[in-house]
Amino acid sequence: MTTHQTRTENGHKRVRCYLAGTLVADTRHPVLVWEKPYYPTYYLPAQDVVAELVPTGTGTHDVSVRGATAPGAARVERGLVRFDWDAMDEWFEEDEPVYVHPRNPYTRIDVLASSRHVTVDVDGVRVAESRQPRILFETGLPPRYYLPLTDVRMDLLQPSGTRSHCPYKGTAAYWSTAGGEDVAWTYRTTLPESQKVVGLICFYDEKADVHLDGVLQERPRTHFA
Repeated sequence: MTTHQTRTENGHKRVRCYLAGTLVADTRHPVLVWEKPYYPTYYLPAQDVVAELVPTGTGTHDVSVRGATAPGAARVERGLVRFDWDAMDEWFEEDEPVYVHPRNPYTRIDVLASSRHVTVDVDGVRVAESRQPRILFETGLPPRYYLPLTDVRMDLLQPSGTRSHCPYKGTAAYWSTAGGEDVAWTYRTTLPESQKVVGLICFYDEKADVHLDGVLQERPRTHFA
């Protein structure tokens, strides 16, 4: 589960997961393990697991509940169980569903109204200009400028079939250029902490030239580039 370089921390939220509508585990003592730099993974005490764990002989366990089995979806180590997140149907922190991965307790989101002048050019073409952005500040990521649709040349964009999910904001729908590359996204609905960006559009600073108050911004280097 851990090495001397892996960060771990005792959690304080009640955590539950379900498979086929049946409870798999219910704990008030989760352990957060940062296997990846951006968010933690939950390891749950074995005594709080109610599903049957069947060894596969390959270091994993099948997770079996009444009427359903998730093959190889659990690992057991030092009295803790790590469930494959996507193999479970539902996850809850306290009584609220959580999607994609556990929330990082050290990630904060602030959405601030602004009058700063934002322009966005994609492949040398001006696609947006606004003096009423909502700026979303998220720990560990560059600021994101969410703009009213009325300030965007929507005739230059087309809906994409891409969807993504964020445990802090919700489900995003994407927009692409005529060439087919996704360059922007919109949240039609959001989780409560991000409601200020509902119905606004945001462009990838990694894929566009963004000017802020007339100053060209350096393209950030992130995993979205």
